[in-house]
Amino acid sequence: EYHTFQHYFIQINLSMKLLTHNMMRSHCKGVVNGFPLKITSTQTEVKEIEFNADFIGRMLDRLEWPTLVDAARQLGLAVTLPEMRPEQGEGEDVLRRVHHVLLEVEVQEGELECPETGRTFPIRNGIPDMRLGEEE
Repeated sequence: EYHTFQHYFIQINLSMKLLTHNMMRSHCKGVVNGFPLKITSTQTEVKEIEFNADFIGRMLDRLEWPTLVDAARQLGLAVTLPEMRPEQGEGEDVLRRVHHVLLEVEVQEGELECPETGRTFPIRNGIPDMRLGEEE
């Protein structure tokens, strides 16, 4: 089972996906929570990744579900996610929609915005730049 998930993670490159976004926080000076980051995109790509229902089912409890639904809306994704977090035994159709939003949509160009300070962090070539200056 470990080998299966390890193979699956190899397919998932480190570009800016909503799975990554769901776990990111701002660490600007004075920020208490820094979550969730607002996400905007000027260029988004969809890259097909092998569907693994078991992986998606296990991720459901780890996700900040309202943040995922909101981020999908911010990006204008046509895929509709349920307002309430699906259960692990949910039908394959719902799990495939979650899979698509979490893993196949990649933000190539755009930005992330701290909800407390408004500080923006660029996303270039699929990589978010969260570096802070010394004064931040």
